[in-house]
Amino acid sequence: GGQWVGSAGGLTSGGCGGTGSAWRGGGGGCHAVHNHTDGLGTHWFAFDESETNPQEEEEQRLRDEETRKNDEALSRSSANNNGISAVFVTSEVAPYSKTGGLGDVIGALPKALKSRNNEVVVVAPRYAPYEDAIDTGIVRELHVAGSTHTVRFYVAYRDGVPHVFVSHPVLERGGIYGDAPGQSYGDNDFRFALLSLAALEVPLCLPCASTLGEDVVFVANDWHASLVPVYLAARHQTEGRYANARSVLIIHNLAHAGIFSSGSFPTLGLDGEWYRAFEWKWPDGGTSLNLLKAGIGTSHRVVVVSPAYKEEVLTREFGCGLDGLMRDASGLFGERLVGIVNGIDETEWNPADDPHTPHAYDVSTFVEGKAKCKAALQQEFGLEVNADKPLVGFIGRLDYQKGVDVMMDAAPYLIEELGVQLVCLGSGDPALEARLRDMEARFKGQAVGWVGFSVPVSHRITAACDILLMPSRFEPCGLNQLYALRYGTLPVASRCGGLKDTVRRGVGWTFRPNRVSALKDAMRDAVNTYRRPRKFQGMQRRAMRRNYSWEKAASQYEAVMRDALGVTLRDSDRTRRRASRLCNEDSRARRPSLTELLRFWA
Repeated sequence: GGQWVGSAGGLTSGGCGGTGSAWRGGGGGCHAVHNHTDGLGTHWFAFDESETNPQEEEEQRLRDEETRKNDEALSRSSANNNGISAVFVTSEVAPYSKTGGLGDVIGALPKALKSRNNEVVVVAPRYAPYEDAIDTGIVRELHVAGSTHTVRFYVAYRDGVPHVFVSHPVLERGGIYGDAPGQSYGDNDFRFALLSLAALEVPLCLPCASTLGEDVVFVANDWHASLVPVYLAARHQTEGRYANARSVLIIHNLAHAGIFSSGSFPTLGLDGEWYRAFEWKWPDGGTSLNLLKAGIGTSHRVVVVSPAYKEEVLTREFGCGLDGLMRDASGLFGERLVGIVNGIDETEWNPADDPHTPHAYDVSTFVEGKAKCKAALQQEFGLEVNADKPLVGFIGRLDYQKGVDVMMDAAPYLIEELGVQLVCLGSGDPALEARLRDMEARFKGQAVGWVGFSVPVSHRITAACDILLMPSRFEPCGLNQLYALRYGTLPVASRCGGLKDTVRRGVGWTFRPNRVSALKDAMRDAVNTYRRPRKFQGMQRRAMRRNYSWEKAASQYEAVMRDALGVTLRDSDRTRRRASRLCNEDSRARRPSLTELLRFWA
């Protein structure tokens, strides 16, 4: 996988993703959950639009109701769009730094908000010298980890959005989360504490953010920025700064929680009364710090990246031990927990004008255009050039979450029995990387296992394939299925999270539980449909006509930020009591003390 430099001089660490194997205080700061079971509910997949399934229809009704509520909020926001001031704090932003979907989202969402008359600034680490990022000459001294540290600010402009990069030696080691996938830096808690503190200084000291004022919404992304709402309350609002500022936490993947040793609490530079907000107890009685838990408890609004994932994180199966806290968040201050499906950058992902693909096409020319792209990719990868063989692709991290092991177990059946060609692109778990190489060697001319990552290759695979396989065990939102639908490549996906919200009947196939047998059944149906060109092309045409832009999601985020700005202490006593229970529901000993926090929110 290694690292590669993007078009703007950006650093990408292939497959790192902030994951780690340490369950308690390993220093990596990431909680990789490996205890999800394969299957609640029965196998289901759609192969005919006339088919009905009562369970699916009820779930669809609930999702439609969620969409209706979001649309109403969207309308209210659009009718009163005087502009919001927002600072997005993130560990990744494409094209500068990226390991997965987080970088893509932050590379596009602020731009969409800016186009809607909002003032937006992005703050991220300066992992490497970026060609277009200019030294502002402005420095700030921050007290953390028991000493004073000086950070320097650089700024670049993309689509009118200032991108502020925080410079400090601990952030500029060449990697994002570590030197290699699965090898996280031992001081990531300090590194991202520094980022969070620096981000809160940006509206106070940088000319590019001077118009934001102090009535600003800080939008923290994942555990890496979860300290932003904590520091906002503990260090600024107690001293009279940002009196009307609010915070929103976006959780792109609840499984990565930022787990550190309890002994590292002094590193954060917080008073001891804040320890309970971070304390995390394990079944064996041991304790750790959980940065994401503190962020959930202190932010004014929490967003997860799809309505279906919002429902899943409230359950023990997908809640990663935080389901009790998420259920509290769901009812606190009204609808404090919101699910919003990501959009995609339709300029970057546009089959009619994609510089990475050999042939352009649109909804009126896709049959011929995709056929040419398919033949070119087959030739490029040394596959048998055969238009009749279904070309199936997989693009993603090679890890447990993505269900790569399930796909590999099913591969012989897919290739030998269904007659498909399989093209896989990704990096991550060395054992899964080895399985990709073995598959290619075993099925020479019918399978490719490209270990690594390349943006141009991912575009060519998306354009050329007939079917995209996404067998994720859990998927908060997913972007690859949206890219695929835009390019007329029909997904076969597990029925979970954002895949449930986006791979709808008539544009793809879903299956559950995530087992080899269920995947085989769904793929058999997809291949049978492929052999009925008129029906398959109708599904492709329907998929390409859908709107995947960020416009709708940006409107929904506006509504969330306006709601956050309206939060005050003058809520009911019942709400205050619920706020005081922002902890793991099964232990009073883990209850954080939030009396002061409630005063900060006034």
